[in-house]
Amino acid sequence: MTISVLIADDQAMVRAGFAALLDAQEDVRVVGQAADGAEAASLSARLNPDVVLMDVRMPELDGIAATRRILGPGYPAAHVPRILMLTTFDIDDYVYDALEAGASGFLLKDALPEDLVHAVRVVAAGDALLAPSVTRRMIEHFAARRPRAGRATATLRELTDREREVLTLIGRGRSNAEIAAELFISEQTVKTHVGKVLAKLGARDRGQAVIFAYDAGLVEAAS
Repeated sequence: MTISVLIADDQAMVRAGFAALLDAQEDVRVVGQAADGAEAASLSARLNPDVVLMDVRMPELDGIAATRRILGPGYPAAHVPRILMLTTFDIDDYVYDALEAGASGFLLKDALPEDLVHAVRVVAAGDALLAPSVTRRMIEHFAARRPRAGRATATLRELTDREREVLTLIGRGRSNAEIAAELFISEQTVKTHVGKVLAKLGARDRGQAVIFAYDAGLVEAAS
């Protein structure tokens, strides 16, 4: 299966470099390029990519606003893409908000070429958030600076004890196989629990579940 990718970045040289790298892969095809967030949202609706490689800082409409537009209600497309955010860890303090908007993960703009290709494949496969190695560190960094969300605490009461255990392990970055081993249950049972957790939280994917786990205090940010 070929993964279709839309690249959104306001720097033409960056777009060209990413496009050349991704198009060289047998299983990846770049279907379009956008110079700002508004164009990214428009092209995404028309081209139906599997993954949007989205820069955080762009003119007209920034990457977070574009992500909200693409993943929000009324999005006029046949299928909703996964969003992989491009960021610089030291300055983009608002990337945490991108996860809440539904982005599936982050990639540093100075990442190695193989990291970019790997991240695109993992996000396209639905393994949201947990793939790029930097993501957990970023989540911990920004979670430590945010107040607890009262809404998260209230929603937590709707989960069973087992579902709360599963959510805690999701927040710690565990895969389904790792959760199954830790809780001494089958991987299929874990998948069932994860599905129920996402439904009760109203979360689009594991990425938003991780955010919820931190906001609810199930997982503490590293000091």
